[in-house]
Amino acid sequence: MGLIGTVLGLVGFAWGIGFGVVIGYFLFIYFTPVDVKDPIIRPLQELDTKSLQELLPEIPLWVKNPDYDRVDWLNKFLADLWPFLDKAICKIIRDTAKPYIDEYGAKYKLQSCEFEALTLGTLPPTFVGIKVYDTQEKEMIIEPSLKWAGNPNILVAVKAFGLRATVQVVDLQVFATARVTLKPLVAAFPCFCKIIVSLMDKPHVDFGLKLLGGDLMAIPGLYAFVQVFWNSKKSFTSILTKLISQDLIKDKVSEMYLWPRTLEINVIDDPKAVKKPVGMLEVKVVKAMGLKKKDLMGKSDPYVRLVLGEGPFAKKKTTVKMNTLNPEWNENFHMLVLDPESQALELFVYDWEKIGSHDKIGMQVVPLKGIVPGETKTLTLDLVKSMDPNDPANQKPRGQLTIELTYKAFKEDQDIPIEEEDANAVEKAPEGTPEGGGLLVVTLHGAEDLEGKHHTNPYVRLTFRGETKKTKAIKKNRDPRWDQEFQYLLAEPPVEDRLRVEVISKAMGIGVHLRENLGYADINLADVVNNKRINETYQLIDSKNGKIQIEMEWRAS
Repeated sequence: MGLIGTVLGLVGFAWGIGFGVVIGYFLFIYFTPVDVKDPIIRPLQELDTKSLQELLPEIPLWVKNPDYDRVDWLNKFLADLWPFLDKAICKIIRDTAKPYIDEYGAKYKLQSCEFEALTLGTLPPTFVGIKVYDTQEKEMIIEPSLKWAGNPNILVAVKAFGLRATVQVVDLQVFATARVTLKPLVAAFPCFCKIIVSLMDKPHVDFGLKLLGGDLMAIPGLYAFVQVFWNSKKSFTSILTKLISQDLIKDKVSEMYLWPRTLEINVIDDPKAVKKPVGMLEVKVVKAMGLKKKDLMGKSDPYVRLVLGEGPFAKKKTTVKMNTLNPEWNENFHMLVLDPESQALELFVYDWEKIGSHDKIGMQVVPLKGIVPGETKTLTLDLVKSMDPNDPANQKPRGQLTIELTYKAFKEDQDIPIEEEDANAVEKAPEGTPEGGGLLVVTLHGAEDLEGKHHTNPYVRLTFRGETKKTKAIKKNRDPRWDQEFQYLLAEPPVEDRLRVEVISKAMGIGVHLRENLGYADINLADVVNNKRINETYQLIDSKNGKIQIEMEWRAS
């Protein structure tokens, strides 16, 4: 009987399946809705804003704003590097948090507080776009927009008053747009001195928080109730609640780093930072006696070159006295002193030549360590060929040089409190600048679209008050970069002066066209004095498309 019942059950099941398939087929064929219409396909440019937002709920920045660039390559690079970055960042977090845990653990009577698990998860942050600014300054500004929907596992175990609690952070979301400034740019690796970071908008922060294994943030009303306990410090519970308010995290981060507030990270010291002078050395070149004859048809045409350290004002030169071996100059010079204990004044006597290099007659070095401040010291120096004591040429007489030295130490300035630092602040003129005068600093950065008929090996010639200065020549370059600085120490502001800037191409070999003018610009320096600092690109006159970028500063005394 049991066997017959089993067989009949299987047969009924088979008939039931077959009958159901047949009925379903007829229902599908004869009851298909006839009011279904094909969707209307329209181009994207014909859709309104609402339709686009429904179609693309999260439009990338590089679509909405053409100033932002796609950085898929950076996201791919970050994804490959993320497992290693995760471990490195977690180690930094542990090392950074340890002193704070030790400090506040004792303050709030915590027996222990440690990370039982710390990982940022397997999902790296994503850069949805990066914007780069061109400021023509010695800086680089980028604005990355970052989204991170991560799966971190941060488990902190806290033990206090004999009780043990665990707090776990999961499902972290951070959306932020930051501004990163690398400045100033220098010619030393990594090519910038500081990293300055600020947030352009209030960041979006969202996360899940589990206490003792349960989702604490899922308790109704607790998310808003946390705010009530922010200023309460009466119990361990109030301490814990401070850690779980997402709005408070946003507010505190915004207070610290929302633009114009910044986070400044020093990377290297600025190699161009000038040490503050501590005194002024007054040098009077009096005369020379019995100089060695250098000219074949006459005597010598001597002049003296003075060098004290490095910098634009570290070198001075006397006038040339023609056809004499016993010249008298009686010329005075002022030179800045950075360290009188280690610096030395170098004196070189040359024979001036109209063609070719100038011949060195002799030299001598005077250490500043033995000069008493405020007293004038007269020295008569025997000239030598070099400072090598083993050089046999030093035994031959080369003449004598008489100078007078007076060292004046500067008074120590009082400390001036600095409330706010201006990134583009103009420096003061160096000590010793005439009262009412100042220092004119001209920096030739580069040029664009230069074009010569016969050659394009450009250099710049500056002409100011009859004085001419030149940059180096760059071979075969229509967009040269010089980044050379020239300084003029002036007794009065150049409000009625003009600076002549000429771009010239120099032939590198022997030919007919040795020089070729590529354009020029006449700059009114009154604007520099009034504005203190100008960084502009000037269109070159007598040039089709040539432009030159010049930065100028007036540092008043």
